[in-house]
Amino acid sequence: MESLRLEPLELPLSRLALGTLGFSLRTRDRDYALFDAWLEAGGTVIDTAHVYEDGDAERVLGRWLADRPGARERIVLVTKGAHPDGDRRRVTPDDIAADLRDSMERLGGPVDLYLLHRDDPDVEVGEIVDALDAHRRAGEIRAFGVSNWTLPRIEEANAYAAKRGVAGIACNSPHLSLAVQNEPPWAGCLSANDAESRAWHARTGLPLLAWSAQAGGWFAGAASPVYDNAANRERRARAEQLGDANAVALAWVLAQPFPTVAVVGPHSLEHLHASLEALDVELSADEVRWLNLEA
Repeated sequence: MESLRLEPLELPLSRLALGTLGFSLRTRDRDYALFDAWLEAGGTVIDTAHVYEDGDAERVLGRWLADRPGARERIVLVTKGAHPDGDRRRVTPDDIAADLRDSMERLGGPVDLYLLHRDDPDVEVGEIVDALDAHRRAGEIRAFGVSNWTLPRIEEANAYAAKRGVAGIACNSPHLSLAVQNEPPWAGCLSANDAESRAWHARTGLPLLAWSAQAGGWFAGAASPVYDNAANRERRARAEQLGDANAVALAWVLAQPFPTVAVVGPHSLEHLHASLEALDVELSADEVRWLNLEA
């Protein structure tokens, strides 16, 4: 599978990441089959989170890693913490440490790439960077990144890290798909669909791990109040002219002029293999613009 490098990780990141939202010990046999097929296809990145299925997504992944000798050495393990709890944002050193401790116990050891679900602008950015870098220096994580942070906040964090001589944000994980959301599905949700965000990533080269890269199945025909609008229907119609719309839309995420990894969330082997078809789709720069109604 095509891949890219993310310093300081040793393994390359496959251009697709296997997302585990909806995975659990209750669906162990199905999930083991998906993990096995992912490895067989050459996938390296598996994306999970402390909060998914109340921790059960991490538990089933940790069990699979324990049951498959040698699998951990072939996987770039991504998990996330600091998800809000009601009105409490939970982006503090103590909350980060507690979530990471739980995740490591469930997953059986250190994490390759640790992401924060959200930001809290009321917390000094240096306090967050120092906390994450301390976990990196302790060997509990190898790199860290953020999700749903504004670009100025990421710049502030990395400027602080550079001044202090510590590790900074290695990856950004906003929403990015060919379909544009009608409105954020929840408060604090940030998307990189806008031209400014995509230009920023092209300029900085910061890798982007795109969640909901398939727009919740919109391009496969799923109904969605988040994505149903005239412009997105035209995007889907144009994608259909180039092949399987779902594969083409996923290929659009991979064809951006900056490093991207697209998270896919299959719940069957059929859906997994359908997502892998995106790797065979080649889009020209003109087609990328045309699909996004820019030409």
